[in-house]
Amino acid sequence: MAGGEVKVVRHDDWVQVVLNHPGKFNAMSRSMWRELRQVFATLQEHTNLRCVLLSGANGHFCAGGDISEYPDFRFQPETLRSFHEEDVWGALQCMLDCDVPIVARIDGNCMGAGVEIASCCDVRLGAASSRYGAPIARLGFPMAEKEAALVSRAVGDSVARAMLLGAEVFDANRMLQCGFLTHCVDDQRLEADAMAFVVRQVQLAPLATRAHKRMFRALSLIGCHADEAQSALNSVANESIDPYAYADSPEHREGIEAFLQKRKPRFSGS
Repeated sequence: MAGGEVKVVRHDDWVQVVLNHPGKFNAMSRSMWRELRQVFATLQEHTNLRCVLLSGANGHFCAGGDISEYPDFRFQPETLRSFHEEDVWGALQCMLDCDVPIVARIDGNCMGAGVEIASCCDVRLGAASSRYGAPIARLGFPMAEKEAALVSRAVGDSVARAMLLGAEVFDANRMLQCGFLTHCVDDQRLEADAMAFVVRQVQLAPLATRAHKRMFRALSLIGCHADEAQSALNSVANESIDPYAYADSPEHREGIEAFLQKRKPRFSGS
């Protein structure tokens, strides 16, 4: 379990999925992204499943990506592309395609990858002390386009801009106000309230619930204005040639190296 794990605990008609990376606040390693993809691909095949409860281990949801791995693949465009398009988006897409309601139980840190994973959930319960953000501007790289679109839809445009442009971190109450959290509860009640939601969910009509999931998935695609979005992304692509061309940039290297060396980054702006 050196690179963390995604644990699955099966119950009669619901499943608990736990992000577990001890000592790293459940930061997502590449192997964890691949496990998460396989877990949800498998869960989609279970027709008797009525609910998925997604949480993190040891008092945190997910603190982002496992930055200690980043020097191994982030500095080459090809391997960076594979990481985002196959590992990360592969897992997120499997979550989005899941016809079973996904309930996120969020405590502690929910940063970067954690916000992305939570954005794929249908219901989000957050502890009052939980914290949310995606301060990757401090690390010298942008959020991948599809991931940023996913987060922006979930948290809203103004909060997404503050997270990504200003590296702001928000508390649970602010995330409740913007509509990201379904409920904000006292820390001591988080587990009990999440379980109460699961109990209610498994008592509902499963065919109707799955039909609603498919309906909401279709509505989200309509709301995306796919043609306009694709046109805008094409314009960006034409300007930068390759969205992963920044892989070997000094800024990218400096941000990650500074984090690993536990110092402030020195960005030249060039």
